[in-house]
Amino acid sequence: MRKLLVLGVVGLLAQLVDGSLGMAYGVTSTTLLLTAGIAPATASAAVHLAEIGTTLASGAAHWRFGNVDWRTVSRIAVPGAIGAFAGATFLSSVSTEAATPWMAGILLALGAYVLLRFTAKGPRATVTDRPLRNRFLIPLGGFGGFIDATGGGGWGPVATPALLASGKMEPRKVIGSVDTSEFLVAIGASAGFILGLGTQSIPMAVVLALLIGGLIAAPIAAWLVRVIPPRMLGAAVGGLIVLTNLRTLFNEFEVASGARLAGYVIVTVVWASAIAIALRAVRAERSAARREAESSPAEQEPSLAA
Repeated sequence: MRKLLVLGVVGLLAQLVDGSLGMAYGVTSTTLLLTAGIAPATASAAVHLAEIGTTLASGAAHWRFGNVDWRTVSRIAVPGAIGAFAGATFLSSVSTEAATPWMAGILLALGAYVLLRFTAKGPRATVTDRPLRNRFLIPLGGFGGFIDATGGGGWGPVATPALLASGKMEPRKVIGSVDTSEFLVAIGASAGFILGLGTQSIPMAVVLALLIGGLIAAPIAAWLVRVIPPRMLGAAVGGLIVLTNLRTLFNEFEVASGARLAGYVIVTVVWASAIAIALRAVRAERSAARREAESSPAEQEPSLAA
């Protein structure tokens, strides 16, 4: 019983992070299940079954708060579901270990780009009026879905930094759209796992515990992503991507503990500095907006008197 309660708390925290940053539910939950000795395919299956409920609740909450770009959702969700189904079906026989360091390197580079761009330029410099093209969105959805199923998580870490780095969507809509489209991805992955493993091999008590925790956190996360300033959100997402994938690379190349510690300290200091710079910029922008609002009536008085 205690183990299930712990899993419920993990599901809550994982969904809180995922719903506000657009990633980490699957990665967090799957890591705990693997630590508990559950087989990779079974762990990924349990997480994706739970995600059917959590992503539905999260998507509804993001829609309620206006965080969803339905054009983007319609173009990444279906190929994402197809990729997830394919990844789940072949997880038992196809190893993705060789691709792990390559993928982690790409994601780390994207995370660094997002971190620097939002810290240095802010949301106004990153969002344009040009829509994302299908030739970018469709392959992104398929690749993200496949990685998500074979790795027990990865839809957010693949889709979120790619959409943020495009500079054509504001962060809250990137996160809301990624979370909403993940509903179909979870269905596709679950269908593949049920076909490959059968329902008897999936621990339904674990699925239920993760689901309950995620359902509690979903509306809170959707509200957080609306109230957090885009510049702060971009800096937070970028740092999280860098730190997560740096750890993956360290594990893959068996980096010594001293070098790992130095790397983590450097990234943490840079991340904290970026968030501090972003916070200072947000305060400056708000102060400038207040001054402009206060000066507007005064500027209008001469013209009224004339």
